[in-house]
Amino acid sequence: MSRMSQSETGGQMKDTAQQVQEGLRDLGGQVRDAAQDKYEQIRDQAGQYYEQGRQRAQEWEQGLEQYVQEKPIQSLLIAAGVGMLLGILWRRS
Repeated sequence: MSRMSQSETGGQMKDTAQQVQEGLRDLGGQVRDAAQDKYEQIRDQAGQYYEQGRQRAQEWEQGLEQYVQEKPIQSLLIAAGVGMLLGILWRRS
């Protein structure tokens, strides 16, 4: 078996280092792509939750307006009762 010269050993080490560097670069790209995909998935899901919440708030608001129009005196009494209750609670704190 012949001995490798120092330049051959150095060349092999350089090639190995390049391969490791390329492997790490590829792995970093894969991790970045996976993180980007997850971010987009979470962003889309948050947008859906926001839209659902907004629709529910609009439905609640419309229902409340309809109730107030149908029963204005009861609505006024309920609002006054809630106001008194909040006033009592704030005095105690």
